[in-house]
This record gives sequence, structure tokens and C-alpha cells, in this order.
Amino acid sequence: MTASGSTAEFLGLEEHQEQSRAAQWRADRWMIAGAALMGMWVPGIIGLPIFLRGVWLQRHALHAGLAVRPMIVTLIGYLVLIDGALNSLGWALDLVANHTLINRVLMVGWGAMFDAGYFWHYNELWIGGSAGPGEKAWVAGLILTVFAMRCAAAIGFLQMKRWGHQWMVVTCWMGVVIWIGYVFNMTMYADVRYAGVVFPVIGWWIYDIFYITPFLAIPYLHTVNREIFSD
Repeated sequence: MTASGSTAEFLGLEEHQEQSRAAQWRADRWMIAGAALMGMWVPGIIGLPIFLRGVWLQRHALHAGLAVRPMIVTLIGYLVLIDGALNSLGWALDLVANHTLINRVLMVGWGAMFDAGYFWHYNELWIGGSAGPGEKAWVAGLILTVFAMRCAAAIGFLQMKRWGHQWMVVTCWMGVVIWIGYVFNMTMYADVRYAGVVFPVIGWWIYDIFYITPFLAIPYLHTVNREIFSD
């Protein structure tokens, strides 16, 4: 191969990589905006079509032969990011902003609809917020640890970093522990948490289904070729 041929091939590769990075960032801009809106509860209905627009752009780039992120990595990463954001926002309001008007509307409304742990004697504890048995311990413990870790892990995972993959494994297994513990908590104190709510056990399973994301991600995280993640 001549020197001119090698140079042309190198320039072609550089151009392909540049186009791939541009296409990935174009898709990520839409998905980041959509995920941010979905992570803020009420605007989620607006965020979903924006997020799906980003997914479509990434699929289009993939079909065009560009070197973009694997779709399964994108979906798992953003799903975990949204999960971490939703829980961080909701429980942060309950932990440190429980007397604000927006929290009393959102949380007490949530309690009346789904989980009376956020309605029963709300704001009557010395620390404020939820008075459901055991609930405040979950709120304080998890908001300060696992949900912040999940957001950070998701960002690193979406950047295809090895540490992001490693922390995604750790936080997804922590999510399994949380899910099992929470199911037992809701079951043992069902007389408090489901009394008089609009959607009792059915409502619990409707929103609890989103907490199975750790179960969905774990098989992939343990079988994926780790070489695709960089230092």
C-alpha cells in the first residue's frame, strides 16, 4: 500500500469517527432533555416523545453505518438515570423540603392515590415528611447513597467507561436488595399503607414494575464483553 493510500484511508477513518461522534451527540441531546423531563415527575409526559426522538436518531445513525453506542447500553443507561432522578427528586423533597407547598401537593396527593405512608400523619414526625413505619429510614438511607450512585453510574455507563459499568453492576444489585426490602415493608405495614387509598395493591404494582430495572440489567451487565468499555 502506498503512502498516499494509507493517508486517504486514515483521513476516511477520521471523518467516519467524527461523523459518528456528531451523530451520537445529536441523539444524546434529545435523550438527555427527555430523560431530564421524565426525571422531574409531572413533565414526564412531555419528556417521553423527546426521548424517543433521540432513540430514533441513534437508530438512524446505526443503520447508516456509523459507530454509535449499542442501543442496549443506551436504553439501560437512560432507564437507570431516570430511575435515579425520579427517586432522588421525590425523596429529597420528602427529606429536606417536606413543608413546601409543591411537596405537600405532590406527596400528599401521591399518598391519597397510591401509598398512605405519604398521607397518614404526614409531617407529624420531628423530622417531617412521611410517617409511614420504616419509610423515613429508607428515604434518608437511600437518598444519601444508592440513588446518587445510580445517577453517576448511569452517566459513566453511557460514556462507555469501565468504571461506569462496574458501578452499574454494584448499584443494580443494591437495587435488588432495595426492591425485596421494600416489598416486605409494604406487605408488613399494609394496614397503614393501603388503607383508604384510591389504588391500593394494584397501584403499588403499577408503579413498582419500574423498579425491576435492576433485574433486567443484571444479566446483560454480567455477560457483556467488558472490552467495549474504556478506561
